[in-house]
Amino acid sequence: MVERAVVVGAGLIGTSIALALTRHGIRVELSDRDPATLRLACELGAGHPLTTDPGRPADVAVIAAPPRVVPAVLRDAQERGLAHVYTDVASVKASMISEAGALGCDLATYVPGHPMGGREKQGPSAARADLFLGRSWALCPTAKTDPGALALVTALAELCGATPVTLDAAAHDRAVALVSHAPHVASAAVAARLLGGDSDALALAGQGVRDVTRIAGGDPGMWLEILGHNSRPVADILDAIALDLATAATALRAHEGEAVTELLRRGVAGHDRIPGKHGGRAMPDYTVLPVVIPDEPGALGRLFAAAADAGVNIEDVRIDHSPGLPLGVAQLSVERLAVADLAQALADRGWSVHP
Repeated sequence: MVERAVVVGAGLIGTSIALALTRHGIRVELSDRDPATLRLACELGAGHPLTTDPGRPADVAVIAAPPRVVPAVLRDAQERGLAHVYTDVASVKASMISEAGALGCDLATYVPGHPMGGREKQGPSAARADLFLGRSWALCPTAKTDPGALALVTALAELCGATPVTLDAAAHDRAVALVSHAPHVASAAVAARLLGGDSDALALAGQGVRDVTRIAGGDPGMWLEILGHNSRPVADILDAIALDLATAATALRAHEGEAVTELLRRGVAGHDRIPGKHGGRAMPDYTVLPVVIPDEPGALGRLFAAAADAGVNIEDVRIDHSPGLPLGVAQLSVERLAVADLAQALADRGWSVHP
């Protein structure tokens, strides 16, 4: 359904979409207000520069621009006749749709979208063709959206390796407030506390604090804009988080463990609700096998090859690095019934296994 696409905005998301589409032989034409950014994206193989006279309309145009400019960029793209169908990648939807309608955009050919993939790094140099592989891609058609337009953007998301999820714009904004926007603020709050830590404290930083603060490295200006477009749902969740933390702090000062235990239990239960592989429950039948791995080229490949020779599939992997040491621990998630066999097979090959 997609033979030619236009991507307006050659940042992380736009370039990643372009790279994914070009892998399928789709002709992609890119534009960006920064010539250097556009040149880099094209040099990375994401596509070709969009000419001032694009000729016949492309099948689809992706608006990969900041939320504040999406409606205006959409209107301009439609006035230029860049494509038959249009979508965007902004992480807020209700305000985008409202403003697009107020600007007179053609909502019949517009399918508001939001790929649930990203990185804490920005720009085309951080782009990856597999950025959306296995990720959800929210599609929030309006009451005026043409079914054919929705079908085409659904196909685009699938070409990028994502799983399309159709839902109402307001429901989308509430959902991302819970699973993305509020967690980012919470992560930033934890990371901000590190500014008061001395060098001795930071030297003890382990994988736990790294996991919690990883997303805090995002661009503050970009995130302020996102949060501003979804302020009320995010604020409601932050209020609830703040109440939980205040209750825990009061209980700790009073040496009352029950309230803290209850929060920790709810945390475990909430964590277990996060979908795992293939959208199911988070690894219900898997367990983790720690394996010491040297920090050297090819080590991870040898480990995976040994697991393959043992006939065991590695469902997921996380590497915990050891500060100051030339090694780490690979946490291999495998089916529970296969742990003993894998542990024995790796040990026979000289790996340091800790079942």
